[in-house]
Amino acid sequence: MILSVSGVVLLGIIVFLFFRKDGLKFSHALICGLFGFYLAGTAIAPSIRAGGESLAQLLGGIAL
Repeated sequence: MILSVSGVVLLGIIVFLFFRKDGLKFSHALICGLFGFYLAGTAIAPSIRAGGESLAQLLGGIAL
């Protein structure tokens, strides 16, 4: 649960920075968010979650 919350916060910060600095329109951010919600309900969602967890473990191993 902590990984998913921190991942959401990190992605939220990245989207905010894109919105402020790179000209990401609010409508684009909204569509990306909706796409994420719909993608989470598909059969590929567990694979995406497992890939994210593997990446987090890899980055955690490098930091130590």
